[in-house]
Amino acid sequence: MNGFLHGELSCTEQDPETARFRVIPVPLERTVSYGGGTAGGPDAILAASVELERLFQGAEPCRKGIVTEPPLNCFEALPDVMEQIATRTEAAIKAGAVPVVLGGEHALTCGAVRGVVRGLDRPVGIVQIDAHADLRKAYQGEIHSHASVMQVLAEEDGLPLAQFGVRALCREEVDRRARCEVFACDAEALVTGAVQAVDLPTDFPEDIYVSFDLDGLDPSILPATGTPVPGGLGYYQSLNLIRHALTGRRLVGFDVVELAPEPGSRVSNFTAAQIVYALMSFTP
Repeated sequence: MNGFLHGELSCTEQDPETARFRVIPVPLERTVSYGGGTAGGPDAILAASVELERLFQGAEPCRKGIVTEPPLNCFEALPDVMEQIATRTEAAIKAGAVPVVLGGEHALTCGAVRGVVRGLDRPVGIVQIDAHADLRKAYQGEIHSHASVMQVLAEEDGLPLAQFGVRALCREEVDRRARCEVFACDAEALVTGAVQAVDLPTDFPEDIYVSFDLDGLDPSILPATGTPVPGGLGYYQSLNLIRHALTGRRLVGFDVVELAPEPGSRVSNFTAAQIVYALMSFTP
């Protein structure tokens, strides 16, 4: 598989030592609880990326250099997989690059964020786009579950968390949000109010990691995900919310997760690839 955007419109800069973006494919599919297919997400995004135009809203992030690393081996024990991911994202940070993690299921965010925190050695805030809060503790007995990833990061690691677009959560997650002081703007208020910008708390960290679960979008826009939930965010709305959240802050890493490609359909794959490139354009 070619690297991100390495087709006819490829960037010329692909040197791992100087490229601004390091794309890390993580075909993880171990704890999915409804639909499957996330293991095929990274390849589908990479394949679609060669059809992207180099310009996005006037920016051309590929000029800063994009290198795609080999995919991770996701068949080891989940704690070992998380450490592999953390090692990759930490190395990217220490090289002055932005880690771009392609999923794969949402559980991977735990390893990705921990590596970024290790690499920076300073506070990092998480901005999450998602239909779900992912704040259950050890869902179905698995600490590294896609449904528990933010519980680990917010409660156990103590990282500040802001959630946008959630519309499916349980009482346990509501209570944990309160205990962990999670900043949340849920889908109903955002969608019915056509909200495009929300200010983060003034004490939220300057360094931001964005975790973009594709089921945060409405399934009419992106149907190919294992847990589609009606009433989701719009394409421009989700990007505008992230862009505004980054005002006065730095995007230091991000992931795009939970693509479950559908045979015979390219719309979700291309949309996911476009979101990856759009987020690249938000980096300094």
